[in-house]
Amino acid sequence: MRTYQIIVRGRISSRLASAFEPARLVPEQGRTVLIGEVDQAQLFGILDRLRDLGIELLGVEEVTAP
Repeated sequence: MRTYQIIVRGRISSRLASAFEPARLVPEQGRTVLIGEVDQAQLFGILDRLRDLGIELLGVEEVTAP
């Protein structure tokens, strides 16, 4: 498993948070960052849900430990 940061435009409501588990949602100015330790299948599942909900994807990157 790897830790990923997925950045989307706008805010994702807390009501939808469970749709993106095990990632946690971090609201920022004008965007939401989803951060979580997931395998590749889970990553693609999260990306599919974002697409299905019409949420604009801004970026995906693997987060490495310092």
